[in-house]
Order: sequence, then structure tokens, then C-alpha cells
Amino acid sequence: MIVVENYGKTYKDIVAASGIHFQVNPGEILGLVGPNGAGKTTTLRAICGIIQPTEGSISVAGHDIVKDPVEAKKKLAFIPDDPNLFDSLTVWEHLYFMASCYHVENFEDKAERLLEMFDLSEKRHTLARELSRGMKQKVAIGCAYIHDPKAILFDEPLTGLDPKAIRTLKKTIVEYAEAGSAIIISSHLLSLVEDLCTNLLIMHQGACLFFGPIEQAHRQFGKEDADSSLEELFFRATEGESADALSSQNAPGDQGR
Repeated sequence: MIVVENYGKTYKDIVAASGIHFQVNPGEILGLVGPNGAGKTTTLRAICGIIQPTEGSISVAGHDIVKDPVEAKKKLAFIPDDPNLFDSLTVWEHLYFMASCYHVENFEDKAERLLEMFDLSEKRHTLARELSRGMKQKVAIGCAYIHDPKAILFDEPLTGLDPKAIRTLKKTIVEYAEAGSAIIISSHLLSLVEDLCTNLLIMHQGACLFFGPIEQAHRQFGKEDADSSLEELFFRATEGESADALSSQNAPGDQGR
């Protein structure tokens, strides 16, 4: 569903990402992790078509995001870490607008379910500028779900959410995956990744340190400790021999965003 081949992004003399290969099949949940500046958000934005790759190719549902962006984006949803809503639109108007953009017919029932699911029913006529940070995040998630996307990208999805909303979001992520969607979750909350994700992509300094099933990461970085947490695996990967080798290859200043 999501295929990234030899993806790279350069800003003048700064390499934000280079030589990235991975794919996410229907039903898979990929955890995208890495230190600050690893290139995670840049990669997500390239998959969504917000920025264009400097090299390589990216396709969503068989459509190249550069050559055939409209068809690719019809299957895609992106929830950024800091969603920018329309200040002068209400919660309901956001859902109506997104349904119109994606030509969703008879969207009202789906919108009502989303409002109820994320405890937004009483806020349906509230303007976005009057919402709390967590409420805005819920609206952004609802807008992403309204057209039942086949590829869903989350960038720090739990920011601002209360415990009930976190539980609801995690449940819906699993449900979308079970229904055949391909999902990427970029987060510093490794417990979230460990709970939900089937596969793992570790980025460091704009490059890929590891891509594969989480079980494989345990074998590669867990050494003899089969009970290593994802946090322990992460530090072994990003502060161990693999990261040292990568650092020696990169010139000073070549750091991902």
C-alpha cells in the first residue's frame, strides 16, 4: 500500500534523508522511530506529497505521489503532530468540508459516529479557535477518518489527548489495520509503538538503521536478552555500532530533520 524506494531529501547542503527503502502492506502497522532530527517528519511529509523527494520514488496504493498525486492522496490521510485547523469553522464544518473534498456521499452518519467516538458531540458547533489542544487533535483524527483511508500516517498522535481518547485512538488504529489499511505511527513514545506496531523502522541522521518485524529487531539488537524492551533495543540501535558506523560516513552538518 505504501512503497518507498531509495527516498532522499536534501535542503541545499543538508541531507534530511538518504537511501530510505521500506514498504507497508495492507493490515500492517509500522512504527517509525528515531532521535530528534532523524528525518522522520520529513519522510512522512514526502509520503503525503507535502514536499517532493530529491531522489527516489514514493507510491501510495499503486500511485506515484509525485506523478499521480491526486489519486495517491485519495487513499491517504495524515495527522500531523500539530494540526492546523480552520479557525472560523466549527467542528461539524470541518467534517463536512473534508467529506466534500473526498466526495464522501451521505457522510452524516459517519460524522456522527466520529463525534460520539471522540466525545465531540457537545462541541459540534464550537469554532476551532475555541478548542483546546486535545480537542483539536480529536477533530484532526476525525477529519482523517471521514473518507476511510487505506493509508494512514500519524505523527505523534497522542499529543494532548486524554486517557479515554488515547484508548479510543489505539482501538481505531487496530480496527483500521484489521480492515486492510496500512498505517505508519511516528512517535517518541516507544510504549505506543510496542503496543500497536507489527513492524519497525529506525531512522538516525537521515538514514535507515533497521527495517523489519519487531521480532527481528529483538534478534538483531536484543543480543542474548530475549526480554529486552523496545526502549532498550532503540538505544542499542541508535547508540551502538550501527549508529557509530553511520556517523563515520556522514560529513559534519549532514543531519536529518
